[in-house]
Amino acid sequence: MTYKLTLFDLDYTLLPLDSDHAWGEFTSALGWTDAREFKRRNDAFYAQYQAGTLDIHDYVRFATAAVRRHGAQAAQQAQARFMREVIEPAVMPAAQALLDAHQRAGDAVVIVTATNEFVTRPIATRLGVPELIAVQLARGADGWITGEIEGTPSFREGKVERVAQWLGARGLNWGDTEITFYSDSMNDLPLLERAAYPVATNPDERLRALALARGWRVVDLFQQEQS
Repeated sequence: MTYKLTLFDLDYTLLPLDSDHAWGEFTSALGWTDAREFKRRNDAFYAQYQAGTLDIHDYVRFATAAVRRHGAQAAQQAQARFMREVIEPAVMPAAQALLDAHQRAGDAVVIVTATNEFVTRPIATRLGVPELIAVQLARGADGWITGEIEGTPSFREGKVERVAQWLGARGLNWGDTEITFYSDSMNDLPLLERAAYPVATNPDERLRALALARGWRVVDLFQQEQS
């Protein structure tokens, strides 16, 4: 039997925000960084992400600097507040219903995101998705994150490699797996092109145009919330 796997990007696909960018703004509001300088650099990295030019290693060092300085206990307390104050209000019923429908249909459901696991693991748990492929953070001898990435980052072509690793760990391969992949971004084009059923979800202008040209399904989850 064909193994049915449904993959979801997270930011602007299931959530109407970028969780990494929002986390940075949240910790800046806590006074963990110089607000003006942090916003300047955070916005610049986000623009690079949108343009497809982001150096993910540089970004992760920057994005984790504040939590590394403040330590695990303070970071976890801030993370709990972030979930309550930022993420919970951003969970859209239409996105949750789509996730739930695939799970009820018996699909294996995995969130595949370029945002690091510290930020995204609680979000995946809140959405009811145990399987998460995210940027893995290296840890030092003290057990706390170092700012470096462990293994292949799940970003652009790296998402294809990480999904292949996930399949291989379960004795599966691309050939015996029917993959549906929902994403908003051209950064995910490598994985969209590998999926049997690519779905442009709340797509940016470039991805929308490409999806229409190729006959891919287009879904606007957040417009459903507003209608």
